[in-house]
Amino acid sequence: MSGAALGIDVVVVFFLALLVLYRYADFRKQHKLVIVATVLAWYLCFLIVIILPLDVTMTIYRQCEVDSFRISPSSAPNSSKLFTANKTNSSHSVPDIPVLQQCFKPWSYIPDGILPVFWRVVYWTSQFLTWILLPFMQSYARSGDFSITGKIKTALFENAIYYGTYLLIFGALLIYVAVHPGLRLDWDKLQTIGITAANTWGLFLLVLLLGYGLVEIPRSYWNAAQRGYLLNKTQFKVAKLMTEKADADETLEDVMEEVRKLNETVKYNHPFRKYIDTILRKCPTEYQERMGRNMDDYEDFDQNSNSLPSEKSLVRLHKQVIYVVQRQQRTRVQWKMLLEEAFHLEDVAKNETSSTHQFVRGFQSQEPRSWINRYLYTPSVEWYWECLLRSWCYRILAVVLSLFSIIVVWSECTFFSTKPVLSLFAIFIQVAEKTYNYLYIELACFISIFFLSNCIYSTVFRIRIFNYYYLAPHQQTDAYSLLFSGMLFCRLTPPLCLNFLGLIHMDSAISHQNREQTAYTSIMGSMRVISFIADGFYIYYPMLVVILCIATYFSLGTRCLNLLGFQQFMGDNEMTSDLVDEGKELIKREKRKRQRLEDGENRRREWKERYGNQKEDFTRNRGSHSEIPSSLHATKRASTKYSRSNSRSERDCMELLQDPEPMDFNADSFSDDCPDQNSELGRYQPSGRYLSMSRSRIFDDI
Repeated sequence: MSGAALGIDVVVVFFLALLVLYRYADFRKQHKLVIVATVLAWYLCFLIVIILPLDVTMTIYRQCEVDSFRISPSSAPNSSKLFTANKTNSSHSVPDIPVLQQCFKPWSYIPDGILPVFWRVVYWTSQFLTWILLPFMQSYARSGDFSITGKIKTALFENAIYYGTYLLIFGALLIYVAVHPGLRLDWDKLQTIGITAANTWGLFLLVLLLGYGLVEIPRSYWNAAQRGYLLNKTQFKVAKLMTEKADADETLEDVMEEVRKLNETVKYNHPFRKYIDTILRKCPTEYQERMGRNMDDYEDFDQNSNSLPSEKSLVRLHKQVIYVVQRQQRTRVQWKMLLEEAFHLEDVAKNETSSTHQFVRGFQSQEPRSWINRYLYTPSVEWYWECLLRSWCYRILAVVLSLFSIIVVWSECTFFSTKPVLSLFAIFIQVAEKTYNYLYIELACFISIFFLSNCIYSTVFRIRIFNYYYLAPHQQTDAYSLLFSGMLFCRLTPPLCLNFLGLIHMDSAISHQNREQTAYTSIMGSMRVISFIADGFYIYYPMLVVILCIATYFSLGTRCLNLLGFQQFMGDNEMTSDLVDEGKELIKREKRKRQRLEDGENRRREWKERYGNQKEDFTRNRGSHSEIPSSLHATKRASTKYSRSNSRSERDCMELLQDPEPMDFNADSFSDDCPDQNSELGRYQPSGRYLSMSRSRIFDDI
């Protein structure tokens, strides 16, 4: 198994990162460079979390060899084998040599020299992504400039604040080392200062996110077990999202009106006409079809006209178009998925009193059921899970997560104490270390660091900075938010791992123990170069997690946002009650609309079943009549010219069969003079034609 566990983890974590990203990003519409950069950032961060337990077991194994060598130095050439002792003689008494257990190799043994190189590649690649590449790509993706040079300048200017904060911390630490009489600057110390500055920046944000996640994650599962609470919160979200959806549609209309005016103002031979064409390609297809291109006016442009736009105004408009189109599409998809969730919760409430124990849905899904739903997740199984088992499972999970949160808070406040050992994480690892139970050590480390990372990463997925950063599920996240999330992950993961190693007393810079260090801490250098950071900030700052947990438990942040005018779900608030009632009415309206659509579809289906066969027979009979001689046709026409049908229903049936298919007036939108949206002539091109809006790129306007 030499290195096999490391190789398996490297492959599995890659597909895990790809699977998680697929939930938030549309691989077909996003630019390939954005997907590659985001996947790489997420992959490296997940990889650090998964591989760190293997590094801990290898450190314990090396510590066992070192301890054995100190007691039995004669066995130095073969230190990995059994160090025996208790050499006694029946006639001579000699001092007993302590009996040491055999230093068994871990099942996930990794040869020496691999982990240090592995950590250096992973760490410095992630730091290059988070401080240089991802911020640059993030600003480049949202820039409205029409040239590569303009986009680069905008990206550098917008990222000056990020680089400035990092350089400010780095400069302060550099001055401290330079004026300190006992320290001398060299390359290793400069490298340590840079790493310390990055970890200090990340630890500030780490404690904030951790304090929120430790309380909010268990509480979210507990509230999810209360169906009434969950339904009211969903109704609140429906009302809130409806307001956002209406605002997004209105903003899009205003921006498209501005684009239309510029499209009519800028003539075909104007130098800025190519910029207008680029903006039009970013507009939705239906707006492109309305505007088209002003090809009937071949007058030369007037250079002195005051109505002509400037290049800066076009850059601003281009950036605004990219933003409003993405926002409008995102709110539409979220509206649809939120309604599905609300319908499902109402179905669960209705099925709770069912005596047949069969789950009945109010609306049948338009998508075909998979074989799992047909044979395994049957209506009976669905009823027992949704109406009986789910709430209890969520309650048990909430209690378990609450216990983990209490352990984390206690350990964060006591991990600096080595005599006695108060950190529960350190106690668990040291008990297993005595018996060299490597599997237990890896499981304990993995569960602990997985819970810590889940509290932090889930908060990154939940937070929303207005409409600029928002990880929207159902593949509705824009390039800016994807790159920003990768940047946050790369900045938060290294201080998270150092904090975890401090909790289990494997970081000598914090625990001040003379023992083997992990390969991960070897790339960090000696944090004791800056003593007030290692002995002060890294130890006492994490204690603030207690205050943040208390503030999150009493929802102080939510109450403050609510006072500032931001609508937040609060059970004892009048505004919340009004929005819940509004959400109920919106859901009822959407249910009536969907019911009308289903009734219309059922009527069309019944009509086809009733008259479809007759229409086929009628068509076949007409085909067979074409073989009758012309004389018989003339005779038949003469005989039927003055005759009437004996039955009125037959005449009605004949008229129905001769008419075309009825028009579906329930369709969302239709146009008489617009080309088909799915055709290749559906999107505007500078040459006067239309192009299908199949994918949205961020680098296609160069």
